[in-house]
Amino acid sequence: MIQKKYIVITGASSGIGYETAKAFARRSKNLIIIARRRNKLESLRQEILAEYPNVDVIIKTVDLSILENVYQLYRDLKIYTLETWINSAGFGNYESVAQQELQKIEKMLCLNVTALTILSSMFVHDYKDVEGTQLINISSSGGYTIVPTAITYCATKFYVSTFTEGLAQELKLSNGKMQVKVLAPAATKTEFGKVANNVREYNYDRLFDTYHTSQEVAEFLLRLYDSSYVVGLVDRETFAFELSEPKFPYAGNSTYNQKIQN
Repeated sequence: MIQKKYIVITGASSGIGYETAKAFARRSKNLIIIARRRNKLESLRQEILAEYPNVDVIIKTVDLSILENVYQLYRDLKIYTLETWINSAGFGNYESVAQQELQKIEKMLCLNVTALTILSSMFVHDYKDVEGTQLINISSSGGYTIVPTAITYCATKFYVSTFTEGLAQELKLSNGKMQVKVLAPAATKTEFGKVANNVREYNYDRLFDTYHTSQEVAEFLLRLYDSSYVVGLVDRETFAFELSEPKFPYAGNSTYNQKIQN
């Protein structure tokens, strides 16, 4: 196993993942950056190395909406020592449930839910007892609030929020050393708007009264990373960023839980 420690970032070709990679490079963190578009990853790598030549940047080009690719990616990364895994890959959809394009929805479910769950599970299996490790999953303020015309997307992010919060609770109860966290931004100026609306151009200034930049959200992620909190949430009304303990109720000590067999 390669003994350098790496931070893994999926969805690193643009937006939050792209800026997060640069933010960690400023801290001299070695990176494994993952996305479908190799040219974008190469540009990011060159941008980082121009300023931080001592940072090691590994590129992995893969479509994580394809299940077999998810498993293969993790197998390929077994040779590296990992410090933090950030699941930033994902996309959204604005459309009524009755009208939504099911092929797009199927791909969104595979990426936002399935790939994230499998990669999180394998990383936790291997690193849960390693001091200093973190798993950070990118959800959305739509993972805590249902947004009209984005119901299915919000449902995927509710899954991310509850899965990640529950995993954090599970590791805490089992005295795991890994920290598990969820970042939930609100409107952020990225490629998200174009993809979610199936358009070539998307004007955030015209369509939102307020939004954050990718750089701002990357800074929020660093604040979450540096903290002992589980949730980093942007209020979609005030756009204030708040660190907190888990939001969802957790029935850890309920007498109505399934009884453990000895």
